[in-house]
This record gives sequence, C-alpha cells and structure tokens, in this order.
Amino acid sequence: MRLRAAVTITLPVVALACGDDPNSLKRWEGGQAGTSEPTPRESAPPATTSTAPAPTTPAPAPTAPPTAPPKDGSVEQLCVDEINRYRATLGLAPYKRWSDGETCADGQAKSDGQARRAHGAFGQCKEFAQNECPGWPGPADKMLPGCLKMMWGEGPGGGHYENMRSTRYSEVSCGFHTMPDGSVWSVQNFK
Repeated sequence: MRLRAAVTITLPVVALACGDDPNSLKRWEGGQAGTSEPTPRESAPPATTSTAPAPTTPAPAPTAPPTAPPKDGSVEQLCVDEINRYRATLGLAPYKRWSDGETCADGQAKSDGQARRAHGAFGQCKEFAQNECPGWPGPADKMLPGCLKMMWGEGPGGGHYENMRSTRYSEVSCGFHTMPDGSVWSVQNFK
C-alpha cells in the first residue's frame, strides 16, 4: 500500500475594499472612507509551508492635489473634475463631461439603489465601463471625493482605477440618487 503525505499550504489573506459593496466602502484599511488617508497595506508573514513566492501588492497610485470647487457648482461637474484631477497626476488628457448621459446615469443610480445591487443597470446608458459608489453617507458632494479617492487608491490593476485612468474612453457621465435614509448611490459611466 502506498501512502501519500498530506501537504497543507497556507497563503496570506489579503482583503481589498471593493467599490461595489456598500458595506466595504464604509471602511478602508481601518480608516473611515473619505475622512482619512488609507493606511499602507501590511504584508502578511510569509507562508512557512510553501515555497511559492509571496503575492505582491501593486505600486500605489499617484496622489492628486486637493479637491477644487467644481467649475459650474454642480455635483456632476465635481465628479468629472475629481476624476480628471486624478488623471492629471499621470499626465493623461481630461475626460469630457458627457452631459447628455447624466439623466440616464441618474436613473441607473436610482435603480441600483432601490435594488441594492451595484451595476444592476449597467449598459442601459450605452456606456462601455462603469464605476459605482453604492450607499455612501450623503450628501452627494461630500461623499463623492472619498469614494473616487478610494477607487483611485486601488492602483494599477484595480478595475475602478483602470476605468478612471483609461485612454480607451474619452467621456464620463456621473449620476446620483439619494435614498430615503440619506445614503447616496452614484454611478460614473465611461464611453
């Protein structure tokens, strides 16, 4: 009879906040979303029973200068300006404001908020990509900078970051819906 030895491999667990889970968006690495800088990720101790290399953390995304007031005072313009502020840190051309898509994006935010399901209405506005801030404490102009900062903080390889820095898209439309409890759902559609 031939016996096989059981081998247990223990890998470090890395938790990343996803911009699509309203519960995870409330916290970022121990800080309150939108109120403090994320703390650097700490590496877990290397696995002792594996010879596999430890996973690497992507390089952090460049940080942007402080938020400036929106050009026209609207939360939609604030959204576009914030995204473009982050793009500028990489020397990327700004996205144009896709104003014609804002009413549709508002509808998506409302639909997703009522269903409590991020990206549930994706594609209805003929967008190619979408980021979403689901169920953030309002008002919209106060929650938006923190949500976009968190998405940018994913860094290279993070889906939200990649949409914000993409050169495949040239326009962004932002939609908002405030729920009866005061929480805000916001979508950012890219085309």
